Amino acid sequence: MSFLPVFLWTDILIFLLVAVIAVAAFYIRTQPHLSTPWKSVIKRKRGMISVMILGVYIIVGLLDSLHYRPALDATKNAKEVYYSSEVFSVFDWFVLPLKQQLEKTYSAPFADRLFVKEIQTMDDGSINYDYPKLKYGAAHLARSDHKTSDIYQTILKASLLSLLLLFLIYVCHIATASRGQVSQIFPQTKRIFLNHSDYPLHTFYFTAFCLLLLICNLALLSQSYHVFGTDKVGQDVLYQSLKSIRTGLVIGTLTTLVMLPMAIMLGIAAGYFRGWIDDLIQYIYTTLNSIPGVLLIAAAVLILQVYMNNHPENFKTIAERADIRLLFLCIILGMTSWTGLCRILRAETLKLREAEYVMASRALGAGSFSILRKHILPNLMHLVLIAVVLDFSGLVLAEAVLSYVGVGVDPSMISWGNMINSARLEMAREPVVWWSLTAAFVSMFVLVLAANLFADVVRDAFDPRMQGTL
Repeated sequence: MSFLPVFLWTDILIFLLVAVIAVAAFYIRTQPHLSTPWKSVIKRKRGMISVMILGVYIIVGLLDSLHYRPALDATKNAKEVYYSSEVFSVFDWFVLPLKQQLEKTYSAPFADRLFVKEIQTMDDGSINYDYPKLKYGAAHLARSDHKTSDIYQTILKASLLSLLLLFLIYVCHIATASRGQVSQIFPQTKRIFLNHSDYPLHTFYFTAFCLLLLICNLALLSQSYHVFGTDKVGQDVLYQSLKSIRTGLVIGTLTTLVMLPMAIMLGIAAGYFRGWIDDLIQYIYTTLNSIPGVLLIAAAVLILQVYMNNHPENFKTIAERADIRLLFLCIILGMTSWTGLCRILRAETLKLREAEYVMASRALGAGSFSILRKHILPNLMHLVLIAVVLDFSGLVLAEAVLSYVGVGVDPSMISWGNMINSARLEMAREPVVWWSLTAAFVSMFVLVLAANLFADVVRDAFDPRMQGTL
């Protein structure tokens, strides 16, 4: 076997979540009262744009969650297959040149030479103090002054390729809408072109073109240049930015899943049952809020670090060690971030329990758990959904802050926080090494912005008070 599959704990949880979402989506399709709000999300322009952007991030994250260890080159008499200690992903396989093309040290975006001068021995034996030429960046150019024209030509090729791919999507859309009927091709072409649909088709195609244009440009340019430059050890910054997507998504999703059950159960219980249950739950989250969350996280991470240092035999690879720390970080973040949603749900439940339809159900003999399931929880779901998406955005940013102070993900794991942490010292040098920080910031900004836009649309779609106003 040319590779050995590797199943990390976070990989298993991610694909388990994907399976649950797929089952939920199939169920929602069969329930009109559930599918209608979700359709309204896509029918809005902001919803369409945010879903498409988030979809690109999710695809990259899923590809980066399929891990394996490649087989080493066997000797002639070797009977046993040995595998590399380094863990790769399917995404690494797709962008293998970015991973392998390492320079000596810093280089600026689209540069053909290193960022720092070095003493070089020339072919004639003379000594020259200059910027060395890069090993991979712009190595195909015979002269440096050809770089600008080569970049423009590559951008033109990428633009034409993106237009071709967009046209193929348009053709597939027409074929799907026509359902194999030749007589329907022209009417469907006209309908799609003129946007005679409940969905914002013009927004879809414009966003698709922008995404295709970006992806094609990055794909073609990165074959010959370091688009975002290289870091201190010569690794491509574009590769680091893309690899950080999985870390951000894992932090955001798994932490939310840990936090959500506690927040919902305790918040609803405190608001509905009141009395000593309410007092106890309030005491718990008030006490937890009185302790700075970063101290709890730091203490938990340090305890785990001591355990991993004392038991290295439990971790076969560096990737497994980093994955356990990432999973533990998600758990501790979830245990310390449920209080905000719990307080919101408690306050809303206190109002809902006095509503007329709830009192009528209670008068008719309905049990407490039946009322919670049929009346309370459905009217709280819009708050839960908006909180989930907003917490996702906050947790992505929290990872960057925690890694910056040294209690985040493992230093061997590529993340936006580690990128910012490694780039902070370079901001004081002259000239400034700005591209690592900029790449991490832009990648996080786009993800968080798309998540917040999606949260706004979901809130409007599921808020009972806004039904019929969209």
